[in-house]
Amino acid sequence: MKQKVKETIKKYNLIQDGDNLVLGVSGGPDSLAMLYVLAELKNEEINFDFSVAHVNHLIREEAKQDEEFVKETCKNLGIKFFSKSIDVKQIAHNKKMGVEEAGRASRYEFFDEIAKKTNANKIAIAHNSKDKAETIIMNLLRGTGISGLKGIEPIKNEKYIRPLIECSREEIENYCKEKNLQPRIDKTNFDNTYTRNKIRNIVIPYVEREFNPNIVETLNRLSELVREEDIYINKQVEKVYSEIVQQEKPHIILDLKKFNSQETVIKSRVLLYTITKVLGNCQGISKIHIEDIIKLCQNNIGNKYLTPNQFIKIFVKSGQIHFIDQR
Repeated sequence: MKQKVKETIKKYNLIQDGDNLVLGVSGGPDSLAMLYVLAELKNEEINFDFSVAHVNHLIREEAKQDEEFVKETCKNLGIKFFSKSIDVKQIAHNKKMGVEEAGRASRYEFFDEIAKKTNANKIAIAHNSKDKAETIIMNLLRGTGISGLKGIEPIKNEKYIRPLIECSREEIENYCKEKNLQPRIDKTNFDNTYTRNKIRNIVIPYVEREFNPNIVETLNRLSELVREEDIYINKQVEKVYSEIVQQEKPHIILDLKKFNSQETVIKSRVLLYTITKVLGNCQGISKIHIEDIIKLCQNNIGNKYLTPNQFIKIFVKSGQIHFIDQR
C-alpha cells in the first residue's frame, strides 16, 4: 500500500518539498493507515511536515477513548496533536441540517482552523476508492451533473488532498494488520439510518452480488474518465469567461450578447464558474437556478434580477450580466 500511496502522490502532485500538512485522523483504519504511511514517507523522498487534527463529535460513548487513542499514537510518533469536541447533533438541530452534513462541515472548519494555526498549506483526508464509489452513487441518487460523477477528487482547491484515494478498503485493512495497528471501529458505520451507510452496507454489496462484483473499480474508472473530460471542459470555460468578462471589481460583469451566443452547456458552466469566483463555491445552486439565469439573460426584458441563494444577486442591465456578492 505504501508504494500505491507514493504513486498517487506523484500522479496527482499531492505533496511537494516544503509542504506542511494537517492530517484529519479519527482513529479508524483509513485515517490511521494514512497517518502511518505518511510518517514512513516523511523525508524519505519528499521533505514535508505534518500535524494531526481529531474531532470528537460527542455522538458515541467511545468517542473520548478514540480521542485518547489518537493522542497517544501521535505522542509515540512524535507528531503534534490537536483535538476539539463538537456537539454535532446540536449543530444539526440548530441549523436544520443532517447529522452527516453537520459533522463534515464541523470537521473541515476545525481542520482549516488548525491549518491556520500551524501554517499548513494542505489538509489530508483519508478517503479511499470505495468512499469515492459511494459518493458517485450518492450523487447519482440526488440527481447529479457530469461533475458529480467524479466523486471525491484526489486534490481539491489545491488544498484538500486524498493520498489514499486509489487504495481499496481491503488494502488498508491488510496494511493495518501487517503493521499490527489496532484502529478504532466506529459503530455508527453500521447504522443504516445514514445515507452513506445504506449505500456502503446495502446498495454496493447487493450490486456486487447480483450485477457486478467489481462495481467499485468500475465506478472509479468512470470517475477518472469524467475527471479528464471535466478538466478539458473547464479549460474551455475559463477561455470563454476571459473573452466575455468586462469587469471583476467591485463585482463581476459579463457581456450579455457574447454570453447568449454560447452553447447551453458552456453557459451553464460559465455561470457556475462565475458564481464560484464570487462566493468561493456553488453550494445551494441547483440546475433550476442555472436554467432560470439563462432564461433571464435570453429574455433581457427590463432590469429583472434573481437571487439563487441569499448570498448572491444576479441581474441584467444595459447589455451586461451583473453578479453581486450580498454577504
